[in-house]
Amino acid sequence: MVTTFITQAKQEEIKARLAEIEQVEVVRILYACESGSRAWGFPSADSDYDVRFIYAHTPEWYLSLETRRDVIERPLDGDLDISGWDIRKALNLFRRSNPPLLEWLQSPVVYWSVPGFAERLRGLMGTYYAPCSCMHHYLQMARGNFREFLKGERVRTKKYFYVLRPVLACLWLEQGRGPVPTEFQTLVDAFVTSGLLRDAINELLADKRGGRELDDGPRIPVFNDFLETQLARLEQSIQQSTASNLNGLDSLDTFFRSVIGYAGSTAEK
Repeated sequence: MVTTFITQAKQEEIKARLAEIEQVEVVRILYACESGSRAWGFPSADSDYDVRFIYAHTPEWYLSLETRRDVIERPLDGDLDISGWDIRKALNLFRRSNPPLLEWLQSPVVYWSVPGFAERLRGLMGTYYAPCSCMHHYLQMARGNFREFLKGERVRTKKYFYVLRPVLACLWLEQGRGPVPTEFQTLVDAFVTSGLLRDAINELLADKRGGRELDDGPRIPVFNDFLETQLARLEQSIQQSTASNLNGLDSLDTFFRSVIGYAGSTAEK
C-alpha cells in the first residue's frame, strides 16, 4: 500500500535502492515502509523520505559465535534516508513494545512486503504490546522537544508537531485504545474535535504541507497552553503507573525460526 503523495517515480527509485541493498548485503528484505513526517501525515514539500526496513540473513548467519552488526544504514543521499534492522534485533525490540517499530508496522506507506510477514507480526501485538513502555517513550519525546524548541518567546514552529503528536499519543494510551496509530490526523480527530486548538492545528498543517517556511517564529499561545497543561498532568499520571513485565519468547522464537528458514517467496514489490 502506498499513498498518493509518494509519486510513482519516487516509489520505483526507493524499490530499486532496496533491491540493491538485498544484493550488496546478501539479505532478504521482509518489510519496508515510510517513517517520519510522510507517514505521520505532515510532510513539507522538501521532507526527506525516511525509509525503514526489516531484513533477514540466511540461517547460517545466525549460527555463529561472532558478534555481527544487526543494522544496515545508508548515508543520506539527496532526499533518501534509508536504514533497517535485522529480524532478530527487530523481534527483541518488538518484545519490548518498541514504539517506532510498532509505528512501522502500521505505516500507511508500505514499499515492500513479503506476503504474510507483517500480518503475522501484527497478530502478535496483543501478546507483547505494553502501553506503559510506550507511554514513557512518547512522554520523554514530548518533554524533550518541548524543552529544547518551544520554551522561549521565539520557537522552532514546525517542532510543535513533534510535541503535539507524542502528547496526543499519550492521551491515546491513557484511554487504553491500543497501539498508537501512525497517522497524526487520527490522533487529532480523537482528541481535538473543535475550537481554537483545532483551528490552529489545521492552519499549521496547511502551512507545512504548502511549503511555507516554519523554522522560526513567535510562540503560539494556544499550543503552549495545551502542551504545558497536558505535560504537567501526564508527568503526574506516569508516576503512578507500573513497569510492564516482559512476556516469554516462545511465540517470537517460533516466528523467528519460520522467517529465517523460509525460502521460495518473493516480496510484493
